[in-house]
Amino acid sequence: MKHKTALITGASRGIGKAIAKAFAENGYDLIITCKDSRDELFALSENLEEDFHISVKTFVGDIANPEIVTKLFDNIDHLDVLINNAGISYIGLLSDMSFEEWDNVISTNLSSAFYLCKMAVPLMLQEKSGKIINISSIWGEKGASMEVAYSASKGGLNSFTKALAKELAPSNIQVNAVACGLIDTDMNSHFSAEEIDSIIEEIPADRIGKPEEVASLVLQLCTGNKYLTGQIIGLDGGW
Repeated sequence: MKHKTALITGASRGIGKAIAKAFAENGYDLIITCKDSRDELFALSENLEEDFHISVKTFVGDIANPEIVTKLFDNIDHLDVLINNAGISYIGLLSDMSFEEWDNVISTNLSSAFYLCKMAVPLMLQEKSGKIINISSIWGEKGASMEVAYSASKGGLNSFTKALAKELAPSNIQVNAVACGLIDTDMNSHFSAEEIDSIIEEIPADRIGKPEEVASLVLQLCTGNKYLTGQIIGLDGGW
């Protein structure tokens, strides 16, 4: 039986790596990408192929660049699942942020989702089937001080998710987003132990989330209910 294929961006570490492992465990062939961490990405590819006997293609490049995304899809002729996970943050006052830094956050976190969906959707339309999951953040709904660009990019991603879901629903393609709370990843490594403890005090679940928990939810969204689409699903421990 032919395996389904999932494309996961930002897969060399953190949430993306956990998602890649979850899908590999469930028999998906993978296409995994990253911008800089070539060695980590190739090591992951080898481990997943050996452990789960699936096919893994790797791609290193900046998906904030539409020409790079076009190159990525040059060798993709079938796709069942797209996970837009790659993302960056910026911590600081808006007045201190340069134009280039703003453009980099918006391009990486939001525009890349457009570039990838533009290329992936025609492949899914051919099969009248597909799943698109965007990895978002609670700050896309609530906004975070000192993270204006990041909040704006994730808010845009949430609206993008809802609108595209309506556009693709008649074609049996579901589009959803997971709005993560504080997850134990490198992106949040800038917080001190004291700051983490302070945040945990505000989280009813009394802990931060694990990448594997995000991966589990993403897998459920891609293997379950076909009537569920256009949703921004919070995964934040009740924060």
